[in-house]
Amino acid sequence: MVLRLTYDQALDIWRGAALDAVRGGRPDLTMRQMAVVLTVYLKPPPHTVRGLAAELNVSKPAVVRALDRLEELDFVRRREDPEDKRNVLIERTVKGSVYLREAGDMIAASALRGERDRGTEIVV
Repeated sequence: MVLRLTYDQALDIWRGAALDAVRGGRPDLTMRQMAVVLTVYLKPPPHTVRGLAAELNVSKPAVVRALDRLEELDFVRRREDPEDKRNVLIERTVKGSVYLREAGDMIAASALRGERDRGTEIVV
């Protein structure tokens, strides 16, 4: 099956997932914080502040500010690179994995609701 979405449909999926997150009392993340945490979890490690800044095309201080919030939420952990003391390694946490798994589930549920609302028969 090929699913083609209009931009309105894609935004409605995003809107539905955002509403689920807000209604569920999940922590609010900025787009930059979400981009950082998704990069850490979806791209193979190791991750460094320098590498994340390059990947996201933002400054190192912007990445550090995002990491401050993500670490406060226990979604990532920073530690010194034992091989190069100038680097700070960014590691995944169980809590961050759970947060993103739930976010993925909310996005999938929102997409399914949208398809059902459009009359698409969905068999899971």
